[in-house]
Amino acid sequence: MAVYKGNLDIDPRGMIYESYRIENVTIEDCRMIFLDWALGAPEGDMNAHLHELLAEYEAGNAADHPMTQVIKGGLKTSDTAGKRRRGRRCAP
Repeated sequence: MAVYKGNLDIDPRGMIYESYRIENVTIEDCRMIFLDWALGAPEGDMNAHLHELLAEYEAGNAADHPMTQVIKGGLKTSDTAGKRRRGRRCAP
């Protein structure tokens, strides 16, 4: 018998799905779960993955859920990470 792990291919272990079902889950718990998920996330655009997670889970009562806050924080980081300058300054 298969165990339901949610609708998203980007969460094959159902970690994000399950985090929304844990009673009294804390922001710290969600950060750890998210980090574990992110380390095993499928290749591709992380920004798109995060938007997909929000589209799936943010609706309804989950807008104030700690995992929603963590995902939104990940989006902020993802949005600014591409804009940061890499490397050192070149001499004129």
